[in-house]
Amino acid sequence: MLAPLERAMADLSAVVTTWNYPTRIRFGVGTVRELARLCAEAGITRPLVVTDAGLARLPLMQQVLEPLRAAAVPFAVFSDVRPNPTAANVDAGVDAFRSGGHDGVVAVGGGSALDVGKLIAFMVGQRRPIWDFEDIDDYWTRADAAAIRPVVAIPTTAGTGSEVGRAGVVTDEASRTKKVIFHPGMMPKVAILDPALTRDLPAKLTAATGMDALAHALEAYCAPSFHPIAEGIAVEAVRLVFSALPKAVRDGSDLAARGAMLAASAMGAAAFQKGLGAVHALSHPLGAVYDLHHGLLNGILMPYVLAFNRPLIADKITRLAAWLGLARDFDAFLNALLELRASIGIPHTLAQAGVPDAQIEELAAKAERDPTASGNPRPVDARSLAELYRCAFAGRLPEGRAP
Repeated sequence: MLAPLERAMADLSAVVTTWNYPTRIRFGVGTVRELARLCAEAGITRPLVVTDAGLARLPLMQQVLEPLRAAAVPFAVFSDVRPNPTAANVDAGVDAFRSGGHDGVVAVGGGSALDVGKLIAFMVGQRRPIWDFEDIDDYWTRADAAAIRPVVAIPTTAGTGSEVGRAGVVTDEASRTKKVIFHPGMMPKVAILDPALTRDLPAKLTAATGMDALAHALEAYCAPSFHPIAEGIAVEAVRLVFSALPKAVRDGSDLAARGAMLAASAMGAAAFQKGLGAVHALSHPLGAVYDLHHGLLNGILMPYVLAFNRPLIADKITRLAAWLGLARDFDAFLNALLELRASIGIPHTLAQAGVPDAQIEELAAKAERDPTASGNPRPVDARSLAELYRCAFAGRLPEGRAP
């Protein structure tokens, strides 16, 4: 029986699609010292530095800002960014950008800060509300592309890969839902991936953000759309996470592991243009309602969704297991995933993460409407998503298989 990719390859004359790949990346220890030059090359002379309040207080932030000071580049810091950012955070940043006379953004931090930085640079020149640019159909064409300001992105975590993304995730507080705002011009002009900037990330955050990177790569690999370039990158990203994440959690000063995780994070984000699936569809409502870490939720939910999708992805996961040096078997990969989670301290159930099970039906309805749900290999609806939530609360893998 032909695998989905092989079936598509059998008649390429029927395939019509668009492939895009990310921005310029400066990778390596010490590359943050190039910030002033890279800003100038991006056309930024008065940057607004966007980060979160916690990072703004750390010595690490001074490492980032020092090249700007040394080059006498005028800047201001905006740090009103929540872990699950809201439209109010973006609006406040737009006000700061305008009042300070800035001409670009340097976004520093995890996915939340990077997303808000990109959204500020996007929204500062728009005349429509942010929800008019949600990633639905061709809403992005409503934007004034010429008014988007340039961004230099500097991740201090290895998970979201937002530094190579063309979108930002923001919570609509009125409906308590996460929404994706998209425009091709939101892509940063350059990303600086300096492993030294992730060295002091606590073990728990290293684990949670690393599972986010794995979720991106694994869901992209399993997505049914035809994108062999993204699929190949996703496979290597998965391998890097399995190899490097336990080392980075165990020893944060291991710069080789930190660098591998930064690469895997960017690769996962580049790959997921192929598609995401039920892991993200389930985690987005939980993050919006309970304000929990997105990567942690992805890590908890991943094996339940993998088991649910088994009938349609068994061949692909068998090939992936072989690439990782495991037995050519679906269960070998699933067991390796469960072992990886346990070794880095990711809870097995939503209950262990402190999530109450009182709103399952409401959460499942939101998950069904999430745009990532449509990319799941096995079709999902509110009923099947509710059952996946129940499995993740009870610690029971779908179809009765116990871990």
